[in-house]
Amino acid sequence: MMQPYISINPDLFTKNAGATLSIDLSAIIKNYDLLNNKTKMARCGAVVKANAYGLGMLPVARALQKTECKNFFVAYLDEGIALRSILGNEYAIYVLNGFYPYDAKTFINYNLIPILNDLKQVKLWVQICKDANFNYPAALQFDTGMSRFGLDINNLRIIQDESISPFIPTLTISHLACADDPNHSLNLIQLQRFKAFIHHFPSVPASLSASSGIFLGENWHFDLTRPGAALYGINPVPGHKNPMYPVVTLRSKILQLREIPKGATVGYGATFTADKALKLAIVSTGYADGFFRSLSNKICVKHIDHPDIPLPVIGRISMDCLCINISPLANKKVMIDDEIEIIGLNCPIETIANAADTIGYEILTALGNRYRRIYN
Repeated sequence: MMQPYISINPDLFTKNAGATLSIDLSAIIKNYDLLNNKTKMARCGAVVKANAYGLGMLPVARALQKTECKNFFVAYLDEGIALRSILGNEYAIYVLNGFYPYDAKTFINYNLIPILNDLKQVKLWVQICKDANFNYPAALQFDTGMSRFGLDINNLRIIQDESISPFIPTLTISHLACADDPNHSLNLIQLQRFKAFIHHFPSVPASLSASSGIFLGENWHFDLTRPGAALYGINPVPGHKNPMYPVVTLRSKILQLREIPKGATVGYGATFTADKALKLAIVSTGYADGFFRSLSNKICVKHIDHPDIPLPVIGRISMDCLCINISPLANKKVMIDDEIEIIGLNCPIETIANAADTIGYEILTALGNRYRRIYN
């Protein structure tokens, strides 16, 4: 006889987890306030797509409700619906990736604002507004240099030639491709192109800058900014000291201690060979937890009691664990269950991202769901 389905509390999977991911919500609030103060005349929104960059949309949105933030951005409709269940109707929720025709009524029912990214979306939304004789809110995005989402100049001419009444956009936006490089020539080109586009919508608020764009200066701020990564502690000004407060700390437990002789190999593919006898620790984080396999033999972590001593990750990172060389701690007491800092003040996200040939955004959004999560 088939056994009845038993509902399992998901907390059971992380109660005894081998690693703890700490998210400092107070730091997110401080980061928002820092960015909001920097934008001066412009309002500051918040991008909480991808589950708030992997950190948890619900707790992050609740924290941001304690700030002056009134404008939130997600990527997809389902994210918008989830966010609306957290936030009241006094908050604007923009859906960056636009909408499918069959989802239009859902946007309206949940008071979500689609960002119209092509001519078909614009025409359909205009028709919906005409049929209802009501200006349902939507934003227009212009492509100023990303060749990704957004209307081009030819689309704009068509919109101008056709009557789009009673639809009036509630926001015009574009997105900077190279804002993290303040000297890149495309920044100024996109600024000029955006000004040319929004000239045709003089009474509509405009938004160009995300995290790094805020630091390009007031000319890029317009009426609303859209920080995401900087809220979560990622450096918006690469090559300079990070002005943001750190948000994420990842600590993982030692599962096993062992010693290997000279000539022994470590991990899959035997990519590391000991040139002398070594002391090792096996740590309970792997690529299934978002610590990329590409970081194998490239990064150092820290024992929380000895943060000044780098401990190299050696051998290939496995699905559920990694190996570190703890020989530099030869005169220190190291035990099973001790914690190793994987991400934190002593192991910045940017350092890990550089070693993996990626960006901090990918590191955050890849963090797995097996961690015990602590919000403070």
